[in-house]
Amino acid sequence: MLDYFRHLSPAIDRETILAQHQKLQRWVNQPKKGFLRYRQPLEFLSGFSAEFIDCTGDTITIGRSAEVDAEQRNSIRQQLKGFMPWRKGPFSVFGIDIDAEWRSERKWRRLQDRLPDLGGKVVADIGCNNGYYMFRMVPAAPRFVLGFEPSVQHYYCFKALNAMAGCSNLGIDLLGVEHIALFKQSFDVIFLMGVIYHRSSPMQVLEDLFSALKPGGTLVVESQAIPGPEPVSLFPEKTYAKAPGIYFIPTGTALKNWLLRTGFEDVELFCSHPMSSAEQRRTEWMIFESYQDYIDPQNPELTVEGYPAPHRVYLLAHRTNKKGC
Repeated sequence: MLDYFRHLSPAIDRETILAQHQKLQRWVNQPKKGFLRYRQPLEFLSGFSAEFIDCTGDTITIGRSAEVDAEQRNSIRQQLKGFMPWRKGPFSVFGIDIDAEWRSERKWRRLQDRLPDLGGKVVADIGCNNGYYMFRMVPAAPRFVLGFEPSVQHYYCFKALNAMAGCSNLGIDLLGVEHIALFKQSFDVIFLMGVIYHRSSPMQVLEDLFSALKPGGTLVVESQAIPGPEPVSLFPEKTYAKAPGIYFIPTGTALKNWLLRTGFEDVELFCSHPMSSAEQRRTEWMIFESYQDYIDPQNPELTVEGYPAPHRVYLLAHRTNKKGC
């Protein structure tokens, strides 16, 4: 029995979820370099418990500088570096400032005033990465937030951060959006941010998410998009902004229509903006290529492949209280 089951609906497929969890745990606990490189930092960092936690500001603060000595801080820094590249942030851990590739606080600012009340709610964060947005939910006092994250790197990074932070209403499993259909009517709110364009069947994803929401629940969608009012999507030949594994990149209108066709109601496209290197860039904690390397140097409105440069869109969608699966 998984501890987080107690927060979920009786309608979940317990046997399949448990079997998948056990299979993934056997896989991730193998004594191989690809796993040890992230598991060993977790084991070290789990030895520190922060006295001060602050998730109310742009920077997630886990522990003050004065809580550890200089030698411990240097060791903590080296272990945190083991989780590079850091994609989401910023964080401050015992006085160590982690400037991640994405200025994730900007995304949260766009969202926070439009979110439903998370107090006492059961929430899923699909593709939660290192849990930045999960930590940002903590001040709202959700009953429980379950992160779905299939990346070993991000999974262990979150576990290390929360081992130090001790937020008991946050949890994670090595699951992906492809497993969400096993969680029938379990979540009051589901966050799907930066995921849907990585899926070859986006309508199936939305149908599965619909089934995992409780009646009356809310889906929060944030996605890469192409500009324009037309209800169309781009399907790149091989890569988009140098990224493989990108399938349908919709306009905001197209994504809204996908949600409506799935059965969601009161769908609202409340924010759309062009991407820029002010929000996604190379840092000390992410030393590889970033946004500026993906864009045509002669024309910032195009990717290096010649496609329209990315925008980001934000939508809210609701499952009504009507009966049904």
